[in-house]
Amino acid sequence: MHSTTIPLDYRVITGMVKPGSTVLDLGCGEGELLSLLETHKNCRVQGIEINDREIYRCVARGLSVFHGDIDSGLADFAEGSFDYVILNQSLQEIMKIEAVLKDALRVGKMVIVGFPNFAYYTSRFQIFFKGTTPVTPSLPYTWYDTPNLHFLSILDFTEYCHSQGISIVKACYTGRKRIIRFFPNLFAKNGIFLVHQSRN
Repeated sequence: MHSTTIPLDYRVITGMVKPGSTVLDLGCGEGELLSLLETHKNCRVQGIEINDREIYRCVARGLSVFHGDIDSGLADFAEGSFDYVILNQSLQEIMKIEAVLKDALRVGKMVIVGFPNFAYYTSRFQIFFKGTTPVTPSLPYTWYDTPNLHFLSILDFTEYCHSQGISIVKACYTGRKRIIRFFPNLFAKNGIFLVHQSRN
């Protein structure tokens, strides 16, 4: 679990998930995170992915993955049918963020959201000094070929949760190789949040 070969965000997310949980990963890619949760936390895992090649790689790992577009919603899943729904490095690529988040909060008892922080200091420097759209390790695409539709910061997401009655249970901020504890909106490359919908 502490191997340096495991990406830091995967280690953080795995640490947020209780052993033996049911997990749905939206935009699961090649299934590395799901495989980690299955192996190290004995979780029952399910993925949704739109890329055929990545689905084949998930299947090669022995994972259960549905072919689907996250923006189409989660109508096939009942309320509270998973302990955790994960949106890691996919939120910024979704067209209908509010609808997808609402559906994830319905289907999952808890939701884990991870995204690149657009307010990371190197991004700010590139905009201020170069006057160009930032290209960083966490935002590695040029403006004309990026899959990202939304550019949000840690502060943006925190304020959004507060405005929508979404409770932040835990938040973790990561840099290149370590956890960021001070001024995360400036110094963190990524924000990872464990959230749930507040009930009145």
